[in-house]
Order: sequence, then structure tokens, then C-alpha cells
Amino acid sequence: MAQSDATPAPTAAPVRQVSAWRENIESLVWAVALAIVIRTFVMAPYKIPSGSMRPTLIEGDRILVNKFIYRFRIPTRGDIVVFHYPDDTRRPFIKRLVALGGDTVEIRDGHILINGQPQDGVFSTIHYYNQGPFGQPGTPITVPDGQYFVLGDNSGSSHDSRMWGFVPKKLMIGQAMCIFWPITRWRILH
Repeated sequence: MAQSDATPAPTAAPVRQVSAWRENIESLVWAVALAIVIRTFVMAPYKIPSGSMRPTLIEGDRILVNKFIYRFRIPTRGDIVVFHYPDDTRRPFIKRLVALGGDTVEIRDGHILINGQPQDGVFSTIHYYNQGPFGQPGTPITVPDGQYFVLGDNSGSSHDSRMWGFVPKKLMIGQAMCIFWPITRWRILH
């Protein structure tokens, strides 16, 4: 009998079957990890607890906050910002950014003056009250570098920079982007 020089065809390695349970658990773990990363570094929901930003935001509104935008640009006057309250950093606050480090801010006759100039846009539609140690009439306040002066849109009922001073940059969480709930109030925030 003659011998064959042909080598036998390689046999395929057995295919390892992954159970459906394992696939589902792996998918769930990846989904949870991705959600945690997004919520921690990119975008997070917040619920408005008080009327300090009325009429822009009302109690119960749910908003999305862009947590990475200030890594690429500095906050600008007029942004609605979420930050850790300086006197209790466990509490997030939401206010409108009025002045940046180096600016001089004053409330005169219900109007905001930045570096001695009256402000237009959203600032011209809100009546601001002189109250608190940082909001007295005839007393311009200079915002320290790396800090911000913030006010609530509902000036008569807002606990803000007029009462407790400035927000350090390190306490800034992000910019409020939109109201997503209730659906009847959905809109982009300015």
C-alpha cells in the first residue's frame, strides 16, 4: 500500500459557546459603566428645587447640565450655571453668571452695572434688589480672579452672591443647557 504525502486537513478549534446570560450581564455592565462616565464627566440631570430662578426656571423643572463645556471655554456673562454652594459644597446651586474675575459689579436702581456700564439683554429685563453685604447700593464689588459673581433671576427671593460672595472656579459644575421635563416646558436655556 502506498503512503500519502498529504497532510491531514487541520480541524477547526471548537467554538466556545458564550451563554446568553453572560452576554446579557456583560452588556449590562458596559451600559452601567458608560452611564456613570457620561453622568460624571459629560452631562447630568438636575431638578430645580426653588423659585430663585423664576421665571426662567420654576420649581420641579428638570434640566440637563453640560459638565464638560468649561473645559474648552471660560464661562461667559449670562450663562445659567450649576455649581457647588460655597458654604456647603454637597449642595448644588443654579444661578445666572453676572461677573467674572476682575470685573467690578454694582446694582444701581435695579440694574446691573459691570465695570461701570449698564448691561443689556437678559440683565435689562430683570429688576435686581440691593440686599446682602455684597449687594449694597453705591458699593461696587470687584470679583477676585478665578471667581464668579452669580445672581438668581428672581432677585427678591434668591440666596446668591449678594449674600455670601463669590463662586470659586473649582466649584463650577457646568452650564445648564435645556429643560427636558415637564415636556410642556422643554426648551434650550439662554
